[in-house]
Amino acid sequence: GLRKERAVEIIAREMDLDEKKLAELANNPAFCKRLGVEADNLEGYLFPETYRLSVAANEVQILEVLVGQFLKVFGPELRRRADEIGLTVHEAVTMASIIEGEAQKADERTTISAVYHNRLKKRMRLQADPTVQYAIPDGPRRLFYKDYEYASPYNTYRHRGLPPGPIMSPGAASLYAAVNPADVDYLYFVATGDGSHLFTRTAAEHDAAKRKTRSARRKSWKR
Repeated sequence: GLRKERAVEIIAREMDLDEKKLAELANNPAFCKRLGVEADNLEGYLFPETYRLSVAANEVQILEVLVGQFLKVFGPELRRRADEIGLTVHEAVTMASIIEGEAQKADERTTISAVYHNRLKKRMRLQADPTVQYAIPDGPRRLFYKDYEYASPYNTYRHRGLPPGPIMSPGAASLYAAVNPADVDYLYFVATGDGSHLFTRTAAEHDAAKRKTRSARRKSWKR
């Protein structure tokens, strides 16, 4: 779930490497293409994993390892599945990154995926808070009503469809969920406050779910 800037910062610190050089490579379209990434930067492709790395490894070699692990995880089976449901690899990684930003419970990932796929099919805006967090200059932080109007192609409250690219690096579970949505007809969900979500099918049900979760949170505050 790290953004590429944060991943680069950690890699540079832990491996005693040049952070500026890492950042330049991660934002170099030609380097991305050389690694097998069809995107202008490596956002979403720096695969989150525990790695054993040589202390002699340089900036290029480290990024090769992380992207190489992504390519192994998002291999032929997931690529075929993405193609079956009409997603490019980049679109699938973008979807997975949003799921990564939303899901706290492992068993909810495919259901969250289904909500977004269902909304795409109905040409509804995704209205995913993690995309707003990515769009605003000082995110992530608590969001305010004005933030949902922030002008950015990544703001899925303003624009239909997927954003232009990933918003963070998804793990294997979110990559799987992105191309294997649950067979449900939910269109909405709301956080309950304990890491889980209430899923609903209609706007009226969603409003009721929001009232229910607000009431539950107020009661917990009074205890």
